[in-house]
Amino acid sequence: MKIFFSVGEPSGDIHGANLIHDLRREMPEVECVGYGGPMMKAAGCKLHADLTELAVMWFLTVFLNIHRFWRLLSEADRYFRHHRPDAVVMIDYPGFNWWIARRAKAHGIPVFYYGTPQLWAWASYRVKKMRRFVDHILCKLPFEPKWYADRGCHATYVGHPFFDEVERYQLDEEFMSEQQAKEGPLVAILPGSRGSEVTNNLRWLLKAAAIVRERVPTARFSLASFKESQADMARDEVEAASLPIEIHVGRTAEIIESAACCMAVSGSVSLELMQRTTPTVILYWVNRRTMMLMKYVLRLKVKFITLVNLMAEEEPFDDHPEPFDPTAPGADRVPMPEYPTCEDKSEQLAAHLITWLTDESARLKKVEQLTALKKKYGASGASRRAAEYIATAMRAESKRPEVPAPHFLATEASDRRADLAGPIERS
Repeated sequence: MKIFFSVGEPSGDIHGANLIHDLRREMPEVECVGYGGPMMKAAGCKLHADLTELAVMWFLTVFLNIHRFWRLLSEADRYFRHHRPDAVVMIDYPGFNWWIARRAKAHGIPVFYYGTPQLWAWASYRVKKMRRFVDHILCKLPFEPKWYADRGCHATYVGHPFFDEVERYQLDEEFMSEQQAKEGPLVAILPGSRGSEVTNNLRWLLKAAAIVRERVPTARFSLASFKESQADMARDEVEAASLPIEIHVGRTAEIIESAACCMAVSGSVSLELMQRTTPTVILYWVNRRTMMLMKYVLRLKVKFITLVNLMAEEEPFDDHPEPFDPTAPGADRVPMPEYPTCEDKSEQLAAHLITWLTDESARLKKVEQLTALKKKYGASGASRRAAEYIATAMRAESKRPEVPAPHFLATEASDRRADLAGPIERS
């Protein structure tokens, strides 16, 4: 049994490695090959190329590397033709992975998409590709299977692999003891994992911290940086703001666990904040041009940008979403107040923190809310459930009688061939 992987993001490399470990428990004979990163290689995947080196976001960098993507796609196509794996498993990385799926389907190879891109938020029209080229969608979020099923796709909820990482992580108890021994409640500051996020958001987080310090003089602040270069940037800004803020690298989990409350930039870290039941207010500052793009071009059709808030909603989709308003009826039911904005929202950020620092009942109410969500959606085991699903599906596939290609109706032949032979798209 052979599975070809296509994984292009560093986070996907982690999830891919965990999935490979669990697949080996289900199918000890499985051979894993393809595109991934160093963690997948360490897990036993025979890498044809390290695709995580090409984890690019912007159009210009994609364009400059297009020849490398072409080469990797051609090599995958030749491998599918001459070595025919039993399945292809893709993790996130939309764009290139659509073309991997297209070529796999051209060779009649079943395709699994584990950890799909958020098409429901920003690219719903791409669900047509999912329907054509992907046989099994393994969803991270509880509302995704219905959204895909309503659009003719075969989708199953397995849970978010991020929770597997949270459970596996060993907290540094000594560091946490040192933090908890200090006087005053701790406020965590999480300015994001990407350089652009730190550049855009840190100044507003520090402005909010200054307001909190003025109103709650006993409050302490710890800032968790993703890497040293971002910590250097933070040190410069903290010094300029004359604020007594500790800055740490590689201590995000410990700071979250030790904090009374937190302000964070939107991202997957919200899942860890939920898992550790830390009351949090979310900021995502962008410039006015980007905000106009999000609002009028991408036309986001979700009520929130924070994953935890979406998970808490019975119906997270809305054709005309309204921004979060802390004074609106029902605002207290939103787990993490959020502010995607191009304006200064430091006063609003500070107001939430001050409430949690000065009103213990309000803070505990938020902790209880997050605890309920954790109990409902925060279970680990996503990679194990995904591995079980893939193994079961592949065993069922192996028992089917082989159907000579092409195995679609003659009237559909020309359309099918057109689907499988188009030029590479950027996404």
